[in-house]
Amino acid sequence: MSVLPPAVNDALAAANRTDELLEVILDLGRVPTARFTDREIVLLETEVTHEEIDYVVSRIGEFDADNRAGMERTLHRISAIRNRRGHIVGLTCRVGRAVYGTIDIIQDVIDSGKSILLLGRPGIGKTTMLREAARVLADKKRVVIVDTSNEIAGDGDIPHPAIGRARRMQVATPSLQHEVMIEAVENHNPEVIVIDEIGRELEAAAARTIAERGVQLIGTAHGNTLDNLLLNPTLADLVGGIEAVTLSDEEARRRGTQKTVLERRAPPTFDVLIEIRDRERLAMHPDVASAVDSFLRGRPLPPELRFRDEHGEIRVEAPPAPKPALRGRRVDGRGAPEAVSPFAVPPAFGAPPAVERQPSRAPTPVRVYAYGLARNRLEQAARRLHVPAIVVEDIGEAQALVTLKSYYRRRQRIISDAENAGLPIYVLRANTVGQMENFLSDLFDLSAPPADDSVEGAMAETQEAIEAVRNGMRSIDLPPASAYVRRLQHQMARQANLISHSYGKEPRRRVRIFRE
Repeated sequence: MSVLPPAVNDALAAANRTDELLEVILDLGRVPTARFTDREIVLLETEVTHEEIDYVVSRIGEFDADNRAGMERTLHRISAIRNRRGHIVGLTCRVGRAVYGTIDIIQDVIDSGKSILLLGRPGIGKTTMLREAARVLADKKRVVIVDTSNEIAGDGDIPHPAIGRARRMQVATPSLQHEVMIEAVENHNPEVIVIDEIGRELEAAAARTIAERGVQLIGTAHGNTLDNLLLNPTLADLVGGIEAVTLSDEEARRRGTQKTVLERRAPPTFDVLIEIRDRERLAMHPDVASAVDSFLRGRPLPPELRFRDEHGEIRVEAPPAPKPALRGRRVDGRGAPEAVSPFAVPPAFGAPPAVERQPSRAPTPVRVYAYGLARNRLEQAARRLHVPAIVVEDIGEAQALVTLKSYYRRRQRIISDAENAGLPIYVLRANTVGQMENFLSDLFDLSAPPADDSVEGAMAETQEAIEAVRNGMRSIDLPPASAYVRRLQHQMARQANLISHSYGKEPRRRVRIFRE
């Protein structure tokens, strides 16, 4: 309040609501106003003059290329509106506060090590939550904040105490934010990088690069929901991006869709997406990949709701259990394709500390009858993907039938009998291990998030691979894993002073560990 004109300062003091103050607006030739959490009021009936704007500008720091300035050792932000000649004709003076405890509602997600993207409209508290997350994580991890407009850690060279032991890197101009993000990873060995307001294509690309290097990302972006992000061509890459693909005739019939469909282009940069509805309520998508895929298929997954009730207690409303994924193919008497599946859907993301996590279960074994396929290759593909596919000799014992397109088109007797019996039928284009891995990935829904026990197993395998490479092996390919597990594997390899890269396409993307 000391940098505001005296008359405006006195009016604010008379309102006696500084705890609820969000912004003070000073526009040339208009009356000054104050925005509180519930409404906006006029402070004075006299119009703002050039002298009053100059009074504020002379008492704050310099404006950067993004027309933002701050006050040293504080979290306040002053944004300028300029005329065509570059003169300041308006100011938005936003109050910055360090609010402790704002991440209690998502503490379990923050501690999970997964990359998190916070969405919400301007002024709803994204940066406040980001600042608190950096402070909490800095007590146990190496945290670097890429502070583009000095809004997270305050103006000046000494960061605000609200970020705790986290380190802050300032950005010369907003257009260089992506370069500072990469510099932070290359030079300062962080375990967590905190980024505010990812808004440009280069920043989204830099975030993807950082995520693949095994670093946990916590960032914010403007947007209300996951749908908004998917429709934003600049930021859609943060959740995997969208592209139109043309399916084969057999695949289109198997799915029961048109030949041209929308698909997710790549693995998401962020594992978890949180939509901040208001200061006490948010919606969480614990598995961004599944949420995007379901949205593109016209079956959007409802988010998990978290909020504080009137007593300040954290409440969780888990989404309703989704119906089993529709997989396989059978044909009714009229020849119309109908999707069926006997397989269970994996459990959803864990609840916060106050809610007990349900124990995870290994994939249910599935008996598969291979007609016209090399069974040894199918068994090899099952071993590589670590899935319990049992190749049976008798079709009467099978839960699914897999065959080649050439056999399916001939309508062999055994295939017709399987269709009449309602057995799911999968059709492959070629008798290759790659095609069989695709089939098994579809059958066991390997795009689902890993269970805790599978993560522990993957970490044990990674440690064994590291020891083998140290003992003389040139390189070792680890089994296919999710983006989250791959990130942990890259981190383990880096800590062991070894090199690691990701190869392949989802869901068979895997990590290779080798020496220099």
